Amino acid sequence: MAFLLLKIHHVAAESNNGENAYVRNETRSCTGTYDCKEGVILPVWEPQNPSIGDKVARATVYFVAMVYMFLGVSIIADRFMASIEVITSQEKEITIKKPNGETTTTTVRIWNETVSNLTLMALGSSAPEILLSVIEVCGHNFEAGDLGPSTIVGSAAFNMFVIIGLCVYVVPDGEHRKVKHLRVFFVTAAWSIFAYTWLYLILDVISPGIVQVWEGLLTLFFFPICVLFAWVADRRLLFYKYVYKRYRAGKQRGVIIETEGDRPLPSKVDIEMDGKMLNSHAEIDDRDLDEEETRRDMARILKELKQKHPEKEVEQLIELANYQVLSQQQKSRAFYRIQATRLMTGAGNILKKHAADQARKAVSMQEVRAEVAENDPVTKVFFDPGVYQCLENCGTVSLNVVRRGGDLTNTVSVEFRTEDGSANAGSDYEFTEGTLVFKPGETQKEIKVGIIDDDIFEEDENFLVHLSNVKVHLENAAENNPDTNHVETLACLGIPSTATVTIFDDDHAGIFTFEDPVMHVSESIGTMEVKVLRTSGARGVVVVPYKTIEGTARGGGEDFEDTHGELEFQNDEIL
Repeated sequence: MAFLLLKIHHVAAESNNGENAYVRNETRSCTGTYDCKEGVILPVWEPQNPSIGDKVARATVYFVAMVYMFLGVSIIADRFMASIEVITSQEKEITIKKPNGETTTTTVRIWNETVSNLTLMALGSSAPEILLSVIEVCGHNFEAGDLGPSTIVGSAAFNMFVIIGLCVYVVPDGEHRKVKHLRVFFVTAAWSIFAYTWLYLILDVISPGIVQVWEGLLTLFFFPICVLFAWVADRRLLFYKYVYKRYRAGKQRGVIIETEGDRPLPSKVDIEMDGKMLNSHAEIDDRDLDEEETRRDMARILKELKQKHPEKEVEQLIELANYQVLSQQQKSRAFYRIQATRLMTGAGNILKKHAADQARKAVSMQEVRAEVAENDPVTKVFFDPGVYQCLENCGTVSLNVVRRGGDLTNTVSVEFRTEDGSANAGSDYEFTEGTLVFKPGETQKEIKVGIIDDDIFEEDENFLVHLSNVKVHLENAAENNPDTNHVETLACLGIPSTATVTIFDDDHAGIFTFEDPVMHVSESIGTMEVKVLRTSGARGVVVVPYKTIEGTARGGGEDFEDTHGELEFQNDEIL
């Protein structure tokens, strides 16, 4: 590849220099002068034979002007890249149907990643050299200028030597990176070698120094063929279609992800997309489509940030959480190109700015929701939060009930009662029922339920608490008329109106399990955190040893670092 690039550069230089280059090569002389010609926009700087001081001054002006023009071209190209990013990120909704008849909606990218990288992304990233070549050709009456193939050779040399070298150099010690789409890489690498071989042939062998029309058209025709071959390799069509493909729902916005590998055993869930079977063994995890999981992840991130930065305000923590989520998402080639130019020109980190905007929007939306709730003419009564956990020896558990909206000067009442789940009233908790009364101005009440402690080992159990029969009591209502003593249309139950209370047994040392039996992480994550849960008991101090073992991934720093140690759970500690 390096030999081809040097050879093409030599041929292009000979073609551009023409007769003068031939004379210089023959005489091996560096003497003589070169007459300046008018540029496309700027005229010749007179006089043409300046002194040494004028040359230094002109060189300084030219250098500053070149840097300024370079930044201008890069900014224009990045605007183009931003528009390409918008185009390639378009998504469409698809319907996923399960054998039980249930359907759900998810999103997939309209543009294939490989096709967009080879067409629109390549066009955007190469926009500066394309613009320079077009400007030069148009300014020289469509005759070859000094740039010509040199822009292609220079860009290719920079990509192969500088960019690849930097990508290899910045990999942290002890880590490694892999090519994500190896089949596509082989196809594009083969076509790259062919492209420079073909460029050498048309410049030096077939028609030396001249690019004929048919050569240009044939070169242009090779491009869609290259894209087609890469798309076939990426989609595993033709002979690839006999190799097993599998689809799963990703955690980011429910986007379907294609994975490869040996065919596993048939799964219990089959899916159908737009009326056609995606795969007879495709797996869709309903939890990936559950928004509650996203909220839990955000809550976990906020909790970790709160521990690291206890001095920061809520708005700042939300901004940091948004930035952390955005940093972990997969980025496109266009994003890194735009980000590099912004950092180089002092425009700032686009991720931090976007995270700050999202934080401001989140805070403003919370304020809007709170304002809407307060201005709602109908009073809503609900649990906040709707899920509670307690140990068996806690004595009582308190459930928070709030009211939002309506006229706060009214008196509102709501009935509540407990209901058995896996826990039974009388043996695990005390059956409780009654009526909460919100007096004028009160917006929060508590329900206390007694928890019964025993010395019998039990599994973790839960019970429910329901709200019902909301009433608004008007002070000026007739006492003898029960129909006017409460107006049901002025109040209703909000969501959640049912709370779930989980009782953790403390009569056993506990059973230790992973929170997620299977985890998928990116190679660039750096350090993976795995949560261990303590269930069915939390009595005493327990030390749990752990260590990593090899599967398909290799330890010893090749794929992951060998790790071992001990986790110490204190008394009543469950996470």
